Amino acid sequence: MIRGFAIAALATICCAVSGAQAPAKAPASAPPAVATPTFVDPVPALLKSPADVARGKAIFVGTCGAYCHKMTSMHSDAPYLFDCEWLHGGSSAEIFHTITHGVAGTRMVSFAGAIADEDLWRIVAYLKSASECKS
Repeated sequence: MIRGFAIAALATICCAVSGAQAPAKAPASAPPAVATPTFVDPVPALLKSPADVARGKAIFVGTCGAYCHKMTSMHSDAPYLFDCEWLHGGSSAEIFHTITHGVAGTRMVSFAGAIADEDLWRIVAYLKSASECKS
């Protein structure tokens, strides 16, 4: 509290000495300066494109399936991704987030920047298309 008061007092003194005015505080209820864009899930459109799903599968098999995730439900330290159990959320956005950010304390590294976002979304579409859990 005292430290905050001292900083405010110092700012006021500096502004007074320089002839500048202290910046006005924005009202607490001010709307954000930039509107937040609405997320549009690209996976439903990708699922309608056999070429996009095939590309997602090729990338998954060569990158993810080749090293960690298995194509069958055999025991592994990496989760089987074709059942109905998602450890970090099963929505398209949650799966994309897991792929792009990785999972701390596991072998799941971030693929952000290593694989183009468009191809990461194709992987998500492939996982959804190959899921044993059809909803």
